[in-house]
Amino acid sequence: MRLLLIVNATASSVTARRRVVIQAALGSGHQLDVAETTERGHATRLARAAGADGVDCVVVLAGDGTLNEAANGLVGTQTALAPLPGGSTNVFARTIGYSTDAIEATGQLLQALDARAFQRIGVGSVDDRRFLFHAGFGFDAATVEQVERRSGLKRWFAHPLFLVSAFDTWFRRFDHRNDQFQVELDDGEVVERIGLAIASNTNPYTYLGNLPVKIDPELGLESKLTLTMWQDLKLVMLIRTGVSSLGSRRTLRRHRKVKQLQDVEHFRISGTREIHYQVDGDHLGTGTRFDIRFEPDALTLVIPTA
Repeated sequence: MRLLLIVNATASSVTARRRVVIQAALGSGHQLDVAETTERGHATRLARAAGADGVDCVVVLAGDGTLNEAANGLVGTQTALAPLPGGSTNVFARTIGYSTDAIEATGQLLQALDARAFQRIGVGSVDDRRFLFHAGFGFDAATVEQVERRSGLKRWFAHPLFLVSAFDTWFRRFDHRNDQFQVELDDGEVVERIGLAIASNTNPYTYLGNLPVKIDPELGLESKLTLTMWQDLKLVMLIRTGVSSLGSRRTLRRHRKVKQLQDVEHFRISGTREIHYQVDGDHLGTGTRFDIRFEPDALTLVIPTA
């Protein structure tokens, strides 16, 4: 097979040794080209060119942000996407069954390629930007922005950094009373005074160390979107629902200020003030209107067989 390996050399867990071993393994039985990203958006251009050139599979050794960019370049093509864990959390690679060790994951990938273990999946989209596992709006995305402002610490303190950034955002950087928005559903229902909304395409939402943070455990690669909305951002409530997502999810499921909808194909978000948003853990800025939808049969994945 023709493979393109896209590497983000600055990603949290990418090292020269791992890169050499992985390139040798992938190149031993396949026609391999290697490209290194140099700026934001570069992986999208590289993947799009690979899809147009008929490359069989684009392998991404990087974090979730670079993987998302590559996926955006491959949507609508027949070229497959395969993630190797190179970031700090590697949510999507772990979600579909790859090891957290990049070299072990390479072995899984080679087995899957030999078995032609390909699966066509749907993706979510925010306007024209696709996402693999989730998109967040409001408090969630404002927290991600603060994580990115401290990106130099992410390589060593990724998960503690997210928690510290969440508290910093809540206490100092988010207007709980006014930074709210509404969601309009296709049946005409409007849900107002939302401070945090997450559109999920897979489960879990993320990982806290080895613990999966589960918003909707029933969600899988064959499902449409799950939309979860928080109408209360009191600190105690956020802590309770956050802890709940690590365990039974009882509080998350039953709290009267949390509304969850499954099998969602399309909805719109709007607000009178700028709303932070992120896709797959990358903060993309702010806006006042967003169109979110599920796009079926959009992308081919290489799925581990064991």
